[in-house]
Amino acid sequence: MKLAESRVTAQGQISVPSEVRRKLGLAPGSLLVWEQHGEVFVVRRSGTFTSADIRAVLFADTAPKKRSNAQIKDAIRERMKQKHARC
Repeated sequence: MKLAESRVTAQGQISVPSEVRRKLGLAPGSLLVWEQHGEVFVVRRSGTFTSADIRAVLFADTAPKKRSNAQIKDAIRERMKQKHARC
């Protein structure tokens, strides 16, 4: 489903259409992540975690352990660093 279009400038920049900014809750300085899935590129707001990301951090291959909120946030932060590390 096509939501909006953007044009690439001579400098290689694009503007995010206002409707997309509103739907993603973007503000000046917001970070976007570009992901490639085969021939399809997905642009999403950075800092949003899928339930699969959180489950991978919390439950790995062992039974769940009790963890504090700080431990959960640290684990999520480390997982995101690994997932989005530049090679």
